[in-house]
Amino acid sequence: MSTIIRRRIPRVALLVETTRTYTRELLSGVRRYIAAHGPWSTFLELRALDSSPPAWLKHWDGDGILTRTFTQEMADLIAATGLPAVELRATNLADGRPFVGMDNAHIGRAVAEHFFERGYRQFAAYSLQTESFFIERVRNFVSAVQSFGCPCSELPESSSDSVSDWEQSQARLIVWLEQLPKPVGIFAANDQLGVRLLEACQSAGIAVPEEVAVVGAENEETLCAFATPPLTSVRFAGQAVGYAAAEMLDSLMQGKLQSPREILIPPKGIVVRASSDELVINDPLVAQAARLIRENAMTGINVDDLCRKLNASRSTLDRRMRAALKRSPKEEITRIRFREVERLLRETDLTIEVIAEQTGFAHSNYLQAAFKQTYGQTPGQFRRTQA
Repeated sequence: MSTIIRRRIPRVALLVETTRTYTRELLSGVRRYIAAHGPWSTFLELRALDSSPPAWLKHWDGDGILTRTFTQEMADLIAATGLPAVELRATNLADGRPFVGMDNAHIGRAVAEHFFERGYRQFAAYSLQTESFFIERVRNFVSAVQSFGCPCSELPESSSDSVSDWEQSQARLIVWLEQLPKPVGIFAANDQLGVRLLEACQSAGIAVPEEVAVVGAENEETLCAFATPPLTSVRFAGQAVGYAAAEMLDSLMQGKLQSPREILIPPKGIVVRASSDELVINDPLVAQAARLIRENAMTGINVDDLCRKLNASRSTLDRRMRAALKRSPKEEITRIRFREVERLLRETDLTIEVIAEQTGFAHSNYLQAAFKQTYGQTPGQFRRTQA
């Protein structure tokens, strides 16, 4: 009688915080890999940014580790296990482990291009100096800005302690913001810093986005949505990072050589919200028209309504908007509506009928036809690609 040899199911520890949008997406990517190539027995606990290393790890009988390492203590403990491990946070505490993460060079360039395309020619960056990936994001943002021939001011915080005193931090930010030439596009190295900037602007009476536009990074949805105004942010590819890291760890656990030892994933784009949705417009008529469109596009405003509110002829408005924005009034109205349609498709489960009603389209059939003509796919197909 033949003996059936069963392969041991790999036991994998997931030392990943579960409190953030990006890391939850990362874990979702790991889960997708396991579903396709597993099974694995996974050890996952609810973890926060500053959670201590789990006590059980020291004597754990496992096969591999996926980790986001925050302290030297945690790095030493992981190294002491002698197990294959892949780092998902930064390389400074990786101790030679393979690394999978976001491409910070791509992030910095994407934000610079986002501002430049909207007409900004004055830039600034706000970051922490405690994290290598923050420094890299900002360095590449500044480099891209300088390649445009534009100046860039920086306000680096020397340590996380320097932003722990809210009042002191806000006072320092306000002084800096008031001194910046305007209009200015500011890159915050993460969303928490972006929210601090928006709070400082609100306290100082600085108009956002007319005077100061802000873009954060990571697209932490709770922070971005509750900010005033809502914060534009770079959307990280968490699922792709998690999937690639799990694939790399699987190879390590099977004793296969790794090449490359580092994988960098580009972001999924920029989720545009109200903190940076304004264009730099020098024509006062066009600036007023753009503001009216932004405020009224979802109520069904049309070009005739716009002309009446502005006391301008249709031909004059069309000519001046094309000169300033390279778009007609109708195209700008449609662009603003579609941007909201995208957001609702990406962030809600609302039906197409409800979305059409909320975004100023007369009928859902018209929305679907116009969306397909513009995007080359139906709203339903677009929603599935954003999942």
